[in-house]
Amino acid sequence: MRIIVNGQQAFGQAVLEGLLERGENVVGVYTAPDQPGGRPDPLKAAALERDLPLFQPRSFRREPVWAQMRELEPDLCVMAYVTLFVPAQALAVPKLGTIQYHPSLLPMHKGPSAMNWPIIYGENRTGLTIFWPDEGLDTGDILLRREVDIEPDDTLGSLYFDKLFPRGVEAMLEAVDLVRDGNAPRTPQEELFGIDVKLAMRRVQLRKPADAEHIALGSYESWCRAEHAEVDWQQPGEHVYDLIRGCNPQPGAWTTRQGERVALFDSRLPDGASDGPAGVVVASDASGVTVRTGDGRHVLLQRVRPAGSGKVPAAEWAESAGVEVGERLGDAD
Repeated sequence: MRIIVNGQQAFGQAVLEGLLERGENVVGVYTAPDQPGGRPDPLKAAALERDLPLFQPRSFRREPVWAQMRELEPDLCVMAYVTLFVPAQALAVPKLGTIQYHPSLLPMHKGPSAMNWPIIYGENRTGLTIFWPDEGLDTGDILLRREVDIEPDDTLGSLYFDKLFPRGVEAMLEAVDLVRDGNAPRTPQEELFGIDVKLAMRRVQLRKPADAEHIALGSYESWCRAEHAEVDWQQPGEHVYDLIRGCNPQPGAWTTRQGERVALFDSRLPDGASDGPAGVVVASDASGVTVRTGDGRHVLLQRVRPAGSGKVPAAEWAESAGVEVGERLGDAD
């Protein structure tokens, strides 16, 4: 088959390399435009290294871009981490259509931060989907899905790099084979809206951010941004811990100390609890800074980023900043 790869970053590069290693005929590579002063995109670098035709349109909503794609005479387009909107006119150029990777179990967690929210909501499973994109936001028919467990100590980083990245590349290659063989399913998302999804919806509704939208076929959440990542120490310890790990490394959960923001990264939820107000530092030692939450549970902060600094061990921050047992973090009054 004649294949177009449309994507960016390390995931797009890995999908391209996986296709080439199998001897696939990649006739063109599309990636995001260069950012001023930014590092070269890994997918772009891989395409140039292999002398593949490279295209970097600023928009896919233009007829010249569609005409350019038609000149490549593609059979299939593989979209591997695409942030630009691709309209139906471009999706339909390849003879066999376009397939796309999404890092959640559609129809749940449509949207751009699909990996953050399941962790933040305290869910114990997520997955990836290869689907046939349409004009909607992650609403196309399903080709295949693969589940992964969210372990109690998984962060956004570990979930992606250890699970959703490698299994996503494998799933993309599997999907290409299914398309080639004429066995690629097109399952409407409503057929997958079963009991498991409804239970997940209930969990989401208990802990959703203010801008979360719950639609007929699963859920959609927008970007997980800094305004969603502020720690409310009055929340139960499990909720605080889930927020910190679901935002690690991006966008980074945060709290304040003496009016200055401190970003929170590595953490743990140890056994034990104590009585007293939320947000209070109950211990500070070589293991980190331990803070009481709204239900008395403790969260151990292990790695932080103080304002104007890089990431440092929490113990180092506590010593240099003079963090004392008994002081309060955040605005918990």
